Amino acid sequence: MRPTKPVRPNNLNHRIKLMYGLVITVLAIFTVRLFYLQVIRHEYYRTEALAKQLKQYEIQPERGAISAHDGTQTVPLVLNETYYTIYVDPVYISDRAKAAVAIAGIIGGDAKTYEQQMSGKNRYEVLAKRVDKDKKQKVLDLKLEGVGSQAQPYRVYPQGSLAAQLLGFVNDEGQGKYGLEQALNDDLKGKAGRLKAITDASGVPLAASRGNTKTDPIPGKKITLTIDINMQRQAEDILKAGLDAAKSGSGSALIMDPNTGAIKAMANYPSYNPAEFFKVEDQNLFNNANVSSPLEVGSIMKPLTVAAALQQGAIKVSDEYDDPGFFKIDNAVVENVEEVAGAAHRTVTDILTRSLNTGATWVLMQMGGGEINEKARVAWHDYMVNHYQLGKLTGIEQGYEAEGSIPDPKDGFGLNIQYANTSFGQGLTATPLQMGAALSSIINGGTYYRPHLVESVTDKDGKTTVKKPESVKTGVISDKVSGEIRSLMEAVVNRNHAVYKLQTIPAGYSIGGKTGTAQITKPGGGYYEDKYNGMFYGFVGGDNPQYVIVVRVNEPKIPGYAGSQAAGPIFSNLAVMLINNFNVAPKTR
Repeated sequence: MRPTKPVRPNNLNHRIKLMYGLVITVLAIFTVRLFYLQVIRHEYYRTEALAKQLKQYEIQPERGAISAHDGTQTVPLVLNETYYTIYVDPVYISDRAKAAVAIAGIIGGDAKTYEQQMSGKNRYEVLAKRVDKDKKQKVLDLKLEGVGSQAQPYRVYPQGSLAAQLLGFVNDEGQGKYGLEQALNDDLKGKAGRLKAITDASGVPLAASRGNTKTDPIPGKKITLTIDINMQRQAEDILKAGLDAAKSGSGSALIMDPNTGAIKAMANYPSYNPAEFFKVEDQNLFNNANVSSPLEVGSIMKPLTVAAALQQGAIKVSDEYDDPGFFKIDNAVVENVEEVAGAAHRTVTDILTRSLNTGATWVLMQMGGGEINEKARVAWHDYMVNHYQLGKLTGIEQGYEAEGSIPDPKDGFGLNIQYANTSFGQGLTATPLQMGAALSSIINGGTYYRPHLVESVTDKDGKTTVKKPESVKTGVISDKVSGEIRSLMEAVVNRNHAVYKLQTIPAGYSIGGKTGTAQITKPGGGYYEDKYNGMFYGFVGGDNPQYVIVVRVNEPKIPGYAGSQAAGPIFSNLAVMLINNFNVAPKTR
């Protein structure tokens, strides 16, 4: 074997120096890197690290309660209650079948469906909503890994389905839909709070951390309505019974104070349970037909037509005229119902008591100086739109209010016959609420008050603001003409009491009204020959009107005119109910 060549000292020193240099270089690189991270980039990485630990949580505010009057008390119509959502993260479920059966045994539902949800790919599956506290706790007591609960506020309705369309509901996203809940959503919902919390590695907030900041939620405002609960309940019962008697599947009724615009009752049939809105298949059931479903109103328009002509001085209440029995206008014919057909000498009173279409047309002619012309159309349009506020939103606190339609007096085809039709309530559309507000303005002395449902609002600090009656227009008609219209409408009821199948009104009270029977339009134009809607509106009081009532009956299936035979009895029963139960002041003179 050859001997190993000895290492020379110079080579050894060179290697040691090389290794030392490498160590120094590495240490220098680490030092520079640490300086860069800890000094130069310190703020950036501190923020990044904090962001992973700093979580923001939204704190939901309590939605405002809704109350109404019940005699001398104020009682809740809508409150809040906490229920729970049961959810599952399928990743953590080991025995899905066993877990599904156990949960179904507590909250109900189908175990097979739950098992399928637990087998899904989503990390968050909702098994059930609206679970009460006791059942939620029983589910949690199962100690199933991956199964949890989340608190959710829900609206509850102590009065059940009472005034459902008026109130509306709150959907699962916390948004108010329909009725008051939609119209006043911004006031009712409040403002969410914020919690910024430093968390541990598991995302659990560290309550003791000085980094926690909290913005308290602001609760929604509390609303007190003008509605009287007892009156509302009786109105709904009377409406339902009347619709059954008329063989009608739907209708509405409202009662309002003509001297303030306050709505005292607003009923619809059929109705629904707002606590179970998600079970409703026909969304039309959510609509408050009193404000959302305009229709051709028929002869309840005639008192407004007569009032406009009296105010303009085109006619006097004592006037008489020769009625030809029909008018031919724009190649169309205006005529009366069979019972009053034919030419006759008539009075202004006859126009309302006998519900003469030719009489209303004659009144419109007087606005034009003896014929229907542009002058007549413009004058009548002005009263409908600018005095009676038809064709405009009333601004009542309801979602989806409809404005109806009034024809233009200067633009269109066959304007003269179109306007002749409007004088007796065809060829235009309005809601029952619009007609009730307009009637109020011609019987209360001439002031149009904005219809309203909110009496007062209470904020988070307990400060209550009472809503005052809002006068939209004064001088709708004069006090003198207002008195004449009241007398004419009283004459309508007195003359046709038996015909309308009205109850006997207790002595000492004033009651006036007017029927309306209108053909229903076909989708493609024209009118059905055998389909009608019935309306009846009027007032009840003593020396002065105290309540205005508007009734609508859709397509009744009984003989006779829809306004008198179907809507009239409902109006009568509502009037007697008010006299007997709600402090109607009798006449003193």
